Order: sequence, then structure tokens, then C-alpha cells
Amino acid sequence: MENTDTVFETDAQLDSFRNRRNKARDGDAMDASHHDVQDADENTPLIAGAVDKNNDDWPEGAELARLPWYRRPHIFWVLAPFFLTTMAFGGVLPPKSTLMLDLTCRDYLQEQAILDPTFMVSPITYGEGVNAQCQIDGVKEEIQRRVAYLSLAITLVSGILSALVIPTLGALSDRYGRRPLLVISSIGTICNEIVFIFAAVYPETFNVNWFLVGAALDGVFGSLTVTVAIAHAYATDCTPPARRSVSFAWFHAALFTGLALGPIAAGYISVWSGQIVTIFYTLLAVHIFFCIWIALIVPESLSKKRQLLAREQHTFRKEGSGKFAINLPTLKILWPTGPGTSSALRWNLVLLAAVDTIAFGVAMGTLNIIVIYTNFMFKWRTLEMSQFMSVVNGARVFSLIVILPLVTRLFRSKRAKKTNSGSDLFDLSIVRTAMFFDTLGFLLYTLARSEQALYASGVVASVGGLGSPTLQAALTKHTPNDRIGELLGASGLLHSLAKVVAPIVFSTIYAQTVKTFPQAVFVCLTATFGFAFIISWFIRPHVHWDDLMAEQNSEEDPSITVS
Repeated sequence: MENTDTVFETDAQLDSFRNRRNKARDGDAMDASHHDVQDADENTPLIAGAVDKNNDDWPEGAELARLPWYRRPHIFWVLAPFFLTTMAFGGVLPPKSTLMLDLTCRDYLQEQAILDPTFMVSPITYGEGVNAQCQIDGVKEEIQRRVAYLSLAITLVSGILSALVIPTLGALSDRYGRRPLLVISSIGTICNEIVFIFAAVYPETFNVNWFLVGAALDGVFGSLTVTVAIAHAYATDCTPPARRSVSFAWFHAALFTGLALGPIAAGYISVWSGQIVTIFYTLLAVHIFFCIWIALIVPESLSKKRQLLAREQHTFRKEGSGKFAINLPTLKILWPTGPGTSSALRWNLVLLAAVDTIAFGVAMGTLNIIVIYTNFMFKWRTLEMSQFMSVVNGARVFSLIVILPLVTRLFRSKRAKKTNSGSDLFDLSIVRTAMFFDTLGFLLYTLARSEQALYASGVVASVGGLGSPTLQAALTKHTPNDRIGELLGASGLLHSLAKVVAPIVFSTIYAQTVKTFPQAVFVCLTATFGFAFIISWFIRPHVHWDDLMAEQNSEEDPSITVS
């Protein structure tokens, strides 16, 4: 009887929520003249607060406005710890690559000593990545090949497991809140850091296969991909639709600022302490702090009522699918059918998702190759690698927080539409420009033969960072607000799959060509981003999902299910 009452109560709450949303839409039609003045657009400062009590298009705003400030969700509650986490993620890449180079060098020299008893093995200095016996022509290329395959295996294990759990963890966050899942996503990262600490403390006896165990633990809890996806979902929960693209830009800026500052901070920690293990201890402390902050300080963005509604809806869908139905990861949100949709909408979503996957997933999935390549070409150590990554990611952050807002202010009309009406020509121009600079940057990587040229190539490619937040915002402009979480989950799944497939393809290319033409991998990356640039011209402006039409059809004909 109690369960029946709960169901009735949930249905009533859902009806109430729909009524408020419909009234908000009616109010929007009646007060359109006022919206030109009152509504926010991309130029509206985010610092003014995510909760707008007068935002009729966002009924959830009134509910959040009633909360005291310390319980009111806001993106800045999550933004600071998110920045520290991305800083740790960026800072750990160079020392991890250095450690893998050293351990692979150790294994190779031990193999040679077994094959040739007269072979003398010189002591290895762990934490440098540059050992004399492994820098000899012929040996150096073999070490690079082995490290490329090791990095590939690590990325493959983590990426596959992450791709499998992302939809489940994302759905759980809809039903049980964002905070628990943000904490869970960090558990695997903490375990992975502990594995690398053991590798740094006991390098003479550490088996590199343990890196795969750490990668598996990282992947099974979702890794950084889940953290990014749920952080975006948190922003979606507590930000009005008109300001949502600004929130995404803040998170992307935090991501790449962390990737920029993390490596150079890690490099100086290594120089200051003289031990690479100090970096791993520091980064472990950062991840533990993130878990504590999220668990104890950050307000939950999903109210208990909304969590209850999501659980009940999940139960109804599960019962409708059959008792033994298996919920597999789905991308059907990218190919919607039914009232309010069109073929142009479906193709726009597919093309935007494809370009977004290349722009973010492929780029993130090839970071290790660039780090290993710099060691091969210029014998860079941890500090030099860290400085390079900091400059490149710093240029990307500059593009996000200076160039993009400036261009937006100069060329986008302040009277642009506030409702979801699809991407406009300005959005598409930013995307196409970003893909052009990505293509040009990797072409310059192919041609670079000096350190200065490599830095210039990285800076040019970093301008392509304008594309990722614009693509994410463009995707959300094509779908109703109540489907954005599902859309971001599908996008996160594609990102995770790209971070699996891209390393397989490009690491294999690098490993097979490093002895003859090590720049071949950059030729392939140039072609990949060139393809993204071409298909971006087939995306049509002002195409969107008419959710009001879909809902009206659903109400008139109960047999129609909007899914």
C-alpha cells in the first residue's frame, strides 16, 4: 500500500512539474517583449549567480532560490575542486611517461644481459627518462616502440571499462544525485596513483604489468571522463538554459587550465624534491581532498523530489521493457524520431557528435603520443615535457577565456534568441575555425624539426580548443532541456570510445613507423581533423527539436511515447 501511495504521489509531482513548465512557456509567449531586456545570453556574466528567480523558462529556479546559500547548488562549488583534479590529471602525465620509459629501459637491458652474458648494464637513474644505454641508435627506437604499446594497453584497458560504466554511472547520478557519483569516479584514480607510487618506490622489482591493474581500477570507476560528464550534469541542474553554454565554457577553461598548470607544477615539484615519487604523493593528496570536499561541502544539485521522480520513471521503464531486460549503452538520442523531429535534426546531431568526438576524444586520447614523441626527438626530461604541455594548454585556456568571449561580444547580437532554436551561423563559424586550426596545428607538428617549431605547432593547435565547448553548447541547443542529461551521457560515451580507439590506431601507427618516419602519426592526425573540418560544413543552422509539439502530440494521443 505504501508503494502505491508513493507512485500516486510521484505521478502528482510529475504532473505538477509539467504544469509549471507549460505555464512558464505560456508566460514566455505573453511576456516576450520583456525577455529582450531581462533574459541572459552568452554575454551575461556568470558570477551574477546561476539561479534566476525571475526566469520563467526555468521552473527549477524557484525551487533552488528558496534554499539557504550554503545548500544552494552553484557551479563554483564544483569548479574549484574540478580544477584541482584536472591539474592533477595533467601533472601526472609527464612523470608517468618518464617512469614507463625508465622501467621499459630496465626490462630491455635485463633481456640483453640474459642473451649476452658479456653485456654490461649501467645503473639506471629512475625518474629522468633519459638513460645513456637506452639512447643509442636502434635501442632508442625499440624503447619508444615498447612504451607506445604499453601506453596503448593502459589506455585500452581503462578506456574500455570506462566506456562500459559511463552510461550506468550517468543514469545512477540522475536517480541518486551527482555528489555520490563524483566521489565514486575518483576512487579508481586514487587506486591508480597508489600503483604508480609503488612503481616509483620500488623501481628495481616493479613489474610493469601492474600498470594494467591500476588502469583497470581507474576505468571501472569511470576515470576523468565520468568526472567531466557528471560535472557538466551538475552545471545543467543549477544553471538556467540561457546561461548553460557559459557554464560549459567555465568547465572547459578549468579543464585546460589544470592541464596547463599541472605539468609545470609537477615538474618543479620533481626538481625541488629530487624524487619523482613526491609528485605522485602530492597528486594522491589532491584526489583525496576532492573526495572529501564533494562529500562534505558541496550541496547536491538534484533535490530529493527530482531523484524520486527519476527512480520511479526508471522503474516504470524497466517494467515496460520486461523483467529480464538488459539496459545497454544507447546513442538513440542522436537519432530521434517522432513528433517535433526531422531528418535535418538527426543529421545535425550525428555530424555535431562526430566532430565533437574528434575534437575532444581523439585529441585527449593522443596526449601520451605527443609526450613520448618529445622525448624521442629532443631527449626532453620531465621538466621540459611539463613546460611544453603547460605552454600548449595555457594557449588553449587563453583561447577559451579571452578570444572566445571577445569574439562573441564583437560579432554575436545581444538580441540573439534565448530559447533552443538550434545552432546559429556564429556557432558554426567558431566550430569550423577551430577545426581548421586543429588541422593546421597537426600539419605543423609533422613539419617541426626544432623545439621552437614544436612549441609553435602546439600553440596553433591549441586554438582548436574553441571548438569543444561550442560543440557541446550547440548539441544542447538541438534538444529539449529535459533530454540534455541523456545527450551529455551519449556524448561522454563517444568521448570514452574515442579515447580507446584513437590510442589503438595512432599508437600502433607510431610504434610501426618510429624507426622510419616518426612523424607519420601526425600526418594521420592531420587527415582526421581535416575530415572533421569538412563535415562541419554540412551542419545546418537553426535546426532544433520542437519539444512543445512532441509533448502536445503525446498529450493528445496517449499511445505516443516521447523517448
